[in-house]
Amino acid sequence: MKLKVAGIQKDSIVDGPGVRLSVYVQGCSHRCPGCHNPETHDPGGGFYINAGDIAEMIDSCRNIDGVTISGGEPFEQPAASAELARAVTARGLDLVIYSGYYFEELLAKSASDPGTKTLLCSGSLLVDGPFVLAEQDYNLAYRGSRNQRLIALPRSVEAGKPVEWTSRQNCINY
Repeated sequence: MKLKVAGIQKDSIVDGPGVRLSVYVQGCSHRCPGCHNPETHDPGGGFYINAGDIAEMIDSCRNIDGVTISGGEPFEQPAASAELARAVTARGLDLVIYSGYYFEELLAKSASDPGTKTLLCSGSLLVDGPFVLAEQDYNLAYRGSRNQRLIALPRSVEAGKPVEWTSRQNCINY
């Protein structure tokens, strides 16, 4: 399955814990003012790549701690993002997902959308919520505005409500 991406960074240290391969998907209907990646908003931009080709890139990377799917908006390409998520977890790596949607919205959508459900169930950490310029804070870990949350995905999916992730937790186990 093909994923439309804006770009791929093989050694990011800002998109989650440790060194990560970061995939920036193309297309985002949120279009948050002040967004860090405004070039990812236009769904007509970017290029298509097979999830399997990204998996090969992951295999070629040495010493990465995990993979991040950011954007753009990964949940606007849920089936293709879910295929990539399965490839990540099959390799024993943790997955961080950035979304402008809140966990509660994604959990409700997952009841009828298998791609969204797979993506939520595959992730370790979700950075959720739209970027809000008035709440921008440069001192926050892995996010840009105070309204955004760090959600421990496995615990949250199991509980049916958001459970906060903290940096003291091991991303692979939470």
